[in-house]
Amino acid sequence: RALRSPRAPRSRVCNGTPSLRRSGAPAHRRFSSSGTYPGVPLSSPLPGVPEPVFAAVDGQEKFETKVTTLDDGLRVASQNKFGQFCTVGILINSGSRYEAKYLSGIAHFLEKLAFSSTDRFDSKDEILLTLEKHGGICDCQTSRDTTMYAVSADSKGLDTVVGLLADVVLHPRLTEEEIEMARMAVQFELEDLNMRPDPEPLLTEMIHEAAYRENTVGLHRFCPMENIAKMNREVLHSYLRAYYTPGRMVLAGVGVEHEHLVECARKYLLGTRPAWGCEEAVDVDRSVAQYTGGVVKLERDMSNVSLGPAPFPELTHIMIGLESCSFLEEDFIPFAVLNMMMGGGGSFSAGGPGKGMFTRLYLNVLNRHHWMYNATSYHHSYEDTGLLCVHASADPRQVREMVEIITKEFILMAGTVDVAELARAKTQLTSMLMMNLESRPVIFEDVGRQVLAARSRRLPHELCALIRDVKPEDIRRVASQMLRRKPAVAALGDLSDLPAYEHIQAALSSRDGRLPRTYRLFR
Repeated sequence: RALRSPRAPRSRVCNGTPSLRRSGAPAHRRFSSSGTYPGVPLSSPLPGVPEPVFAAVDGQEKFETKVTTLDDGLRVASQNKFGQFCTVGILINSGSRYEAKYLSGIAHFLEKLAFSSTDRFDSKDEILLTLEKHGGICDCQTSRDTTMYAVSADSKGLDTVVGLLADVVLHPRLTEEEIEMARMAVQFELEDLNMRPDPEPLLTEMIHEAAYRENTVGLHRFCPMENIAKMNREVLHSYLRAYYTPGRMVLAGVGVEHEHLVECARKYLLGTRPAWGCEEAVDVDRSVAQYTGGVVKLERDMSNVSLGPAPFPELTHIMIGLESCSFLEEDFIPFAVLNMMMGGGGSFSAGGPGKGMFTRLYLNVLNRHHWMYNATSYHHSYEDTGLLCVHASADPRQVREMVEIITKEFILMAGTVDVAELARAKTQLTSMLMMNLESRPVIFEDVGRQVLAARSRRLPHELCALIRDVKPEDIRRVASQMLRRKPAVAALGDLSDLPAYEHIQAALSSRDGRLPRTYRLFR
């Protein structure tokens, strides 16, 4: 509002006519500069105005991410960014992949319990009111391998924000009332997951379960329904004792001075005794992901998923995946380009080239087969493994044909790569990377995740150079390497016409991607 132009004052009206009547010479509007600097063109500097002073840029790039490791192993990482606000948070190397020795679903519960009462704050409301004084908001997100507590607030409140984060992470009260509220929130989320028309989150769960059978990233990300009632303070503390340790944490900040952030970390995090004690962790899981391949099926009636005046048709959803690589490996960039080249989306996506309408799954699949509702490529990458998969959906009667179309596309990945499509995919990936990194919270997550995994950060211009260097032979090499693995298959809906897993595996091992022919005596 302060930046809006003030309204011009209205002329007074008397007896229905303006009080200032036109009389004599016609009135004209005088501009502020009309008499002061007559005849000075806009291309010339104004006389008497001081010379402008511009910020100088030296040869060293100002995008450098600074990292400091404290005496207890906690890493402090910061990225300077112009602006009044900052994003600060604590990222922890913990998540569902580390729950093999614990009750499944702990990380999901901790996400719901974040920013609740602590030793210093009696309630969530008190925390939110403290943040509001600095224009702040907070959030907690858990994934398979990372838990992230983050706050965006005015940079002047950095000391308060870091103190609050330290209290939230290391001194939660975890009262019975809060745990009961978390039980209700988790139960609602599980019910919503099974009822929502978009099956993508559920399929992602299933494809990980199929690809990494009962290990690491294949463990359930969501709390199983039967474990909800078993969660209590002791169970949560045993997990926190093992994984919420300084050596597994990064305090990351964007839009802050590095020295100030390090000073706050020493003040609030160094040598702090957490609520669960300082006993040495003994049950830390250091397992490396073991890719197994396999199939996970879920027979379900999808005919009434989306009721309404124009109900969504009944669809069967299939996701086929193969192991790619870790985001720490050199082949991560070629796989990212390959994923962008495959692209895809829904059959009703609107837009032009920027929406991926020229990707392979659009040109070769959705444009040629009108009966397919969706064909989308996804790439999930972790510290020690990765998974490239394609999700497709169609009428249950055309499942076999749909699976064959997708297996053919997998085989074509290792074939000829057109120079124009590769250049387009590289440009799209670069633009997506740079546009995402315009956002301060995205920079924060990028800094935190990279420093947590690799203890340093690759800068955007380095990644752009690696993307530019990808050649057609790199795409063929990584695709051929991927096709040597057993597939992972997730299937949801009416699966009466789903080909056998062995047939899908045979198709991905063949030259043309065709499924073995099957003959039936009776149909």
